[in-house]
Amino acid sequence: MNYVLALFLPPLSILLLGRLFLAILVFLIWVPAILISGGLTHPMFIVLAWILIYQDHADRRSRY
Repeated sequence: MNYVLALFLPPLSILLLGRLFLAILVFLIWVPAILISGGLTHPMFIVLAWILIYQDHADRRSRY
């Protein structure tokens, strides 16, 4: 579900992973990037969120 959320709201998806500082930083960059470029930079934030989600799941798998 978090992967789908990352498609629409990458900062919220990152926040749900527990990375508060990174979520705030991404939000501060994401909003002006969406407004200025018209959404051309949005895939970059999606990929960032997906990488972080994958790393979080990999960390959880390695703990068990």
